[in-house]
Amino acid sequence: MSSPQTLGTVLDSTLRQLGIKTKVEQYGVIDLWGELVGEQIARVTNIEKVENGTLFVRVTAAPWRTELVFRKKEILEKIHGAMSSETIKDIRFR
Repeated sequence: MSSPQTLGTVLDSTLRQLGIKTKVEQYGVIDLWGELVGEQIARVTNIEKVENGTLFVRVTAAPWRTELVFRKKEILEKIHGAMSSETIKDIRFR
C-alpha cells in the first residue's frame, strides 16, 4: 500500500505526465497580471497570449507601450518572483 499524497503533488505529477506543466505555469501570469503591474497599467493592457515563454501584451496607447518597454526587466522580475519560476522569458508589448 502506498502512502497518501497531497493533491498538489498529484496535480503536479499529472500535469508533467500530460506535458502541459510549463504551459499551465505560463498562463498563471494572467491571474497575477493586475497584482504585478498595478491597477493603472492593468487598465491599459490586455494579455493576448503566451507562446514559447513569451508573454504578448496589447497596450492601448503608444506612450504606455514605450513606458512598459522601459520597465520590461522590472516586470519580468516581478513575474519570476511571484511565480517562483522563470517560465516567462520575455514580454512583447504591442
